[in-house]
Amino acid sequence: MQGVLNGFTTIGLVIAVGALLAHLRIVDLGAQQVLSRLAFFVASPALMVVTLSRADVHQVLSANLGASAAGVVVAGGVYVVLARTLWHRSLGDTTIGALSSSYVNAGNLGIPVASYVLGDAAFVAPTLLFQLLVFQPLALGFLDADARGGRSSWWQLLSKPFTNPLTVGSLIGLGLSLTGWTLPTTVAAPLGLLGNMAVPSMLVAYGIALRLGPGLGRAGSVPELVTTSSLKLFVQPLVAWFVASVVLGVDGHALLAIVVTSALPTAQNIFVHATRYDRATVLARDTILITTIGAVPVILLVAVLLG
Repeated sequence: MQGVLNGFTTIGLVIAVGALLAHLRIVDLGAQQVLSRLAFFVASPALMVVTLSRADVHQVLSANLGASAAGVVVAGGVYVVLARTLWHRSLGDTTIGALSSSYVNAGNLGIPVASYVLGDAAFVAPTLLFQLLVFQPLALGFLDADARGGRSSWWQLLSKPFTNPLTVGSLIGLGLSLTGWTLPTTVAAPLGLLGNMAVPSMLVAYGIALRLGPGLGRAGSVPELVTTSSLKLFVQPLVAWFVASVVLGVDGHALLAIVVTSALPTAQNIFVHATRYDRATVLARDTILITTIGAVPVILLVAVLLG
């Protein structure tokens, strides 16, 4: 369990650096915007090229993908229904809320947890690929449509995400993995350097927002925050367990891997998306905070029950 604690501690300390810089007035909300844009347009796409080019994409057809996707669809779907019928949220706000409820931190936290707790970083690859190549492009399409006032054809909705730098980076990485091609060192080296900047930029920007933004739950609906956090922490891993164990017959270490990856907290890049499109930023920020703290005992409990 040391890997889980180390992963969460690392994330927490980098976030704390951002909060401290904001507290000392070394940076302001303008710096948070710059860091978020840098992560969105430059660093994260580079990270996706590097990460996916090394992934085993054949695992995308495994039972891990089916069970993990089911957890995402159920958790995100429940939020969408509530957001549109009960809270009457806009398309953009609903999209960010759905992402907050179901998009797991498969990258900067999932990889170390899979390595140290599950024994192989490859266990997180199916979830990572599904989110990057299916879930995220679809969500970005809705966000782009909302930014244009919702006036988009189905063709625009489906094609627009593929002009998004994150999606382009993911597709390039996937293409490299499928073909077995490797980038020349003159290209791979700077891409790796830029990609290494993605996670720190996200976390520092998040820490600045925590310190300078509205207090926890003050700028949004508390019931809505409780809903997104509960869907992420409890509903998503429970659905993944049910589909994997009862429907697909997965057991043992493979079942543990599926449930642990589904129980990971909301990814920090959801806050980057929220900031980029100026939609539900406080809800995304607060859900990330609560799920990052709450995921520690949840994952430890899962490891005890299924390990």
